[in-house]
Amino acid sequence: MTRADIAVIGGGIAGAASCVALLQRGVRPVWIAPAPTPGRDRIGETLSPAANTILADLGLARLLARPMHRAANTSFSAWGSDQLVERNAIVHLEGPGTVLDRAGFEADLFTAALQRGVTHIDRTIHHAVENDGKWKLTFANGKSRVFPFVLDCTGRSSTLAITQGKRQRTDQLVAAHCFLRQTDMDVEPTPATLIEATENGWWYAALLPDSRMVVSYFSDPDLLPSGISRDFKTWSSLVAQTRHIARWIDSAGFTLHDLPILASAGTTWMTPISGQNWAAVGDAAAAFDPLSSHGMTTALWMARQASHAICAARKGQTDALASYDAAVKKGIDDFLVQRQKIYQQETRFCQSLFWQRRHGKHPET
Repeated sequence: MTRADIAVIGGGIAGAASCVALLQRGVRPVWIAPAPTPGRDRIGETLSPAANTILADLGLARLLARPMHRAANTSFSAWGSDQLVERNAIVHLEGPGTVLDRAGFEADLFTAALQRGVTHIDRTIHHAVENDGKWKLTFANGKSRVFPFVLDCTGRSSTLAITQGKRQRTDQLVAAHCFLRQTDMDVEPTPATLIEATENGWWYAALLPDSRMVVSYFSDPDLLPSGISRDFKTWSSLVAQTRHIARWIDSAGFTLHDLPILASAGTTWMTPISGQNWAAVGDAAAAFDPLSSHGMTTALWMARQASHAICAARKGQTDALASYDAAVKKGIDDFLVQRQKIYQQETRFCQSLFWQRRHGKHPET
């Protein structure tokens, strides 16, 4: 295995999978990222069925067999109608998706990359500067190193990519989310996910493998109730206004206790997504509206595609990185078309600014 002058910056799924994909092709990158924080809660736990094949290609299929995860067999939605509609995973030719222990999955990916021989530096990047075709990466502790090629896996911050291009955005979607613990232990909750459209946004709830429930509300910043992340009464009142989410929380024996955490959830992407001596992967390249449930799968796909392009470019295929850029952009275009179709299925709230924005009747900010 050769030591390549390639740095992968950023951890998470994109960083770990990129390292595994490069190592699989005989290239050992330098991975600059802090180790995962044990027990850190993160939203985004549903892995789509399409990820099964990608993980198998990367030699990581066994990770989904861990008992900390569960199959995503059942989902319900109230979208375009007041009635709940059930969807079973049996309709997927690729098999069911997976509801992850997100922290556990990322920790396993991290371990898999280390076990395969990646050179790991437990640091964060303070800034990145290009000079004479090479990248000077300065760590948070003030030290620096130079690399001819850098793979940006730093999430929505796009630490390196943002210095080379422009971030495009279609919306300002924000997520308000919290994790609930069951208080009535005599109830056995249904292992499912539930999506519910409402006047000023939409809701998502899922039973996690550790028996907690995650509840998320997606809306635009100017449409969120004032003080939602500071006043529990405001948050609990908003949850209570739902038809199905509130009923499921109550009937499954859960209780709201904590204030929600706010996080960006808008659809954004970088232009360009790669250059001669760099490429972006995962949310650093493109971050999608969570309605797609394809964020993690897309990150895995990008990691595999980017590693192929990097290795091809090293062998003299001068258009390899440009082809990667084009493939990701096509994926973005396809997503935007599908996203609009899904939002247009909801017609009950045509007078709402949130839905007018998604239906193209009012500019999204």
